[in-house]
Amino acid sequence: MPNPAKPPGRRLLKRMSTRTKWLILSPVSLILLGAGLCIFSEAANLKHTGAPFRQWFLIGTYSLIMINGGLSLFGQAVRLRVALDYRRFVRRQLKKELKDRLARRKAAAGNKGGGQS
Repeated sequence: MPNPAKPPGRRLLKRMSTRTKWLILSPVSLILLGAGLCIFSEAANLKHTGAPFRQWFLIGTYSLIMINGGLSLFGQAVRLRVALDYRRFVRRQLKKELKDRLARRKAAAGNKGGGQS
């Protein structure tokens, strides 16, 4: 049985860097969250002005879907940002440790050969 074809977007996402994913996901999630809140206020306005139940209920449900989608995407964006910050921290620590090791080796080599004439 042949393997089903993967969606084309999956390969594109795998090739993107974490930073690019974060740069795309964070504003999209905030826009989605803001739009959901605006639509939610419109549904509340419809309810208070006496619009039919089905109208404000469906609009309110749609807005809650958008709000929850925006929150979940924002959580994913935060997760990506934490990964970026952690990688940067680890790289800096490794560079610092390597620099310290080289300085200690240089000092140890200078102490061995520099004292005798």
